[in-house]
Amino acid sequence: MKRNILALYLIKLSKWFTLVMPIIVLFYEKQGLGLQDVFILKSVYSVAAVTLEIPSGYLADVWGRRKCLLSGSILFFLGYLCYSFTSTFTAFFFAEILLGTGQTLVNGADSALLYDTTVRYQKENVYLRYEGRITMIGNFAEALAGIFGGFLAAYSLRLPFYAQAVVAFIGIPAAFALEEVNRSSKIQHPANEIVRIIRYSLVTNKRLCYNIMYSGIIGAATLTMAWFVQPVLMYLKTPVSWYGVIWTVLNLMVGLAALWSDRVDSYFGPRKMGILILVFIVGGYIALAFNLTYAGLAILFVFYIFRGFATPILKGYINQMTFSDMRATVLSIRNFIIRLMFAAIAPFIGWLNDTYSLQTALLVSAGIILLPGGVFLGLQFRGKIKRG
Repeated sequence: MKRNILALYLIKLSKWFTLVMPIIVLFYEKQGLGLQDVFILKSVYSVAAVTLEIPSGYLADVWGRRKCLLSGSILFFLGYLCYSFTSTFTAFFFAEILLGTGQTLVNGADSALLYDTTVRYQKENVYLRYEGRITMIGNFAEALAGIFGGFLAAYSLRLPFYAQAVVAFIGIPAAFALEEVNRSSKIQHPANEIVRIIRYSLVTNKRLCYNIMYSGIIGAATLTMAWFVQPVLMYLKTPVSWYGVIWTVLNLMVGLAALWSDRVDSYFGPRKMGILILVFIVGGYIALAFNLTYAGLAILFVFYIFRGFATPILKGYINQMTFSDMRATVLSIRNFIIRLMFAAIAPFIGWLNDTYSLQTALLVSAGIILLPGGVFLGLQFRGKIKRG
């Protein structure tokens, strides 16, 4: 059990020690790209993820979670290698496809392997604690990377990408070290099996469906906000030297919140937790839109705290409702919702920012999140009342 958890820690580290994130918008700007171009590239990443998200989850359930994690780590390394030695929109386009595909192969497989590992060793009750720790490690890594990335960028905006490729390579030997758990035998008709799992997750099991959709919407909301941070700092004319520091503090907030997520969930319970997450996520967009000042950065800190709560808690709810032989596929359906929603709205949000204002883009984002988020949260409550 310890070997798998340690290897998953290292894979998380290789993905989340993101030296390039605090300066990537500046890097794109240096290459002559606008914010709309940036969101288009990130939509390409999401489209690549969306296209393969559910098949990759099924592949993890049938072919093996270890093999998917290894393949994803290799593609992730190649994506950053491509970024390191190119400077055109077309090359970045290709790199985003590699990164999106690599990310997709890891998504779902990591949480599924972690959950099944705890079940195998009869420690299922501590899954959320380990999930929180892995989330914490990821965000602490991203936080520390923000500082180092800022220092490297002071010499050259290209230097963080060279270092990022080295960090991404760490995931490859870590994936080799994993022990497979509960891999299903090969299915004769995989397409039919995928359709069966999708139907079960989104049609047959209503409770699971509402949780997947709500978790996906919240995930898309937090992902979108992550790409607003640098435009906000640019709007405030923040010195470049502060980018890494602010990025570090934000991700420390996520990591600390994730570490305490199991206790927070136990205290509030699923109903209150769901309401709090929606209120603070949507409220964060609205509050920031009307406080585009340095004082408004405090709003981002609170937003990131709830981001830290939301990820492990909402994934934990889904895991509790899912069978082992379809767990990675179901988690991939959640990730599919996140990426599909982001890919659909990101270019529009970027266009709003470039054409109108940052405030308009933030307010429209809040509305896009609130409506479906409120609907699926309400359906969860209605379903519980009916069963009662």
